[in-house]
Amino acid sequence: MTDATHGAAAPAAATAANKYQFIAWRWHFYAGLYVIPFLIMLAATGLIMLWISWGAGIGAERLAVTPGNDTLPASTLRQAAENALPGGTATLYQEPLAADRAAVFAVDHADGRTGIAVDPYTGEVLRSFPWRAGLYDLANDIHGTLLLGDFGDRLIEIAASLGLVLIASGLYLHWPRNGQGWRQVLVPSLSRRGRALWKSIHAVLGFWISILLVLFLLSGLSWAGIWGTKMVQAWNTFPADKWGAPLSDATHADMNHAGTQDVAWTLEQTPLPASGSLAGEAAITGPVDLDSVVGFARQLGFVGRFQLNFPAGETGVWSISHDSMSNDGPNPAADRTLHIDRYTGKVLADIRYKDYSAYAKAMAWGIAFHEGDMGLWNLALNTLFCLSVILVSVSGLVMWWKRRPAGAGRLAAPPKPRNLPFWKGAALLVLVLGLAFPMAGAAILTILLLDRTLLRLSPGLRRALS
Repeated sequence: MTDATHGAAAPAAATAANKYQFIAWRWHFYAGLYVIPFLIMLAATGLIMLWISWGAGIGAERLAVTPGNDTLPASTLRQAAENALPGGTATLYQEPLAADRAAVFAVDHADGRTGIAVDPYTGEVLRSFPWRAGLYDLANDIHGTLLLGDFGDRLIEIAASLGLVLIASGLYLHWPRNGQGWRQVLVPSLSRRGRALWKSIHAVLGFWISILLVLFLLSGLSWAGIWGTKMVQAWNTFPADKWGAPLSDATHADMNHAGTQDVAWTLEQTPLPASGSLAGEAAITGPVDLDSVVGFARQLGFVGRFQLNFPAGETGVWSISHDSMSNDGPNPAADRTLHIDRYTGKVLADIRYKDYSAYAKAMAWGIAFHEGDMGLWNLALNTLFCLSVILVSVSGLVMWWKRRPAGAGRLAAPPKPRNLPFWKGAALLVLVLGLAFPMAGAAILTILLLDRTLLRLSPGLRRALS
């Protein structure tokens, strides 16, 4: 950024190391201006989704029932669900999470898609609800797009990318040096007062959460529209041609609904196989219908629930899936997706965790961890993490507010020292981040161009941003 303040705040005699700290502080400050509101939003909506998923459930999958001797055939339950919405057609079946939980159908009708929860022992319709249109889904939409579609996704991707700059500069600033010990880095000095106390809390808590924050940002970026969809997901998409079955024009992402991610991350861009050939391995003998497909899925021994998408169109397939993306179970290594020819009952594709690429395997675990699906410890850790992100963000704002000159009419940015030597390490880091994360590179380039042009031509704007 531009030269703004000199003298006592940034003495000309400062060593190169001290000057580097001022530069790191400035980048930390300016990155924080953009990133902090997004971090607070992501942490708050993340907490909402975390606790809804753990408590009430995303739909009605946690609705309790009284177990009986035997469950009714899935076709009987489907008829009950469709009768609850005259003219409706079931398109998805969710196996109960446990013996004392409801079965759930997604039913398409003239007004959209509705979820119907059914007692698997009696066939009683227990509840209907708008499919993926509850508070969880509102929080999820804000979390992913700010309710602004692709534009919001890009804004969040910039924030997540610059978040990596924020973490790197923060670690550099608070790494122990000049006689400072690790105790001051790892333990907050609660005896301090005022801005010094907030600085200690900000630095220590930021240091502790830095690794987790990197993991959360990377797993989140892997969903984003540019770095995720165009780069890492495209490079790690499962190759459908190895199945040897004809492919349809639809992809696995077409099984998602209303912006949700319900299928395995590595399969979203993979085309679905098509029914109507002699390809595949024998699986179901006799009629290929809901009851026989559900029976076959149960024989496979899924741990937890599975989801069954019904064939869409003449070449559609029965799709059985159990994956961490859909909160189906606590073990990502149990991920499995099968596609069955609707006419022959043959398995056209059987994709398991062991078939994923190394990055896709990491994403399976990262998604489960990100969503808090791996147990009570995961729920507690993610809750503490989200609260810590909010506190770190708020403490940064408080520090700035206490430091800024009253009535100065400017941001009071950290000063940029004169005669700064070329900082090779920082330049390399910026180059790597800019190349690896295009939205971060675009943001950094924009800042540098503004610094070299607009801010130099407008002293008033330069003072306001200093």
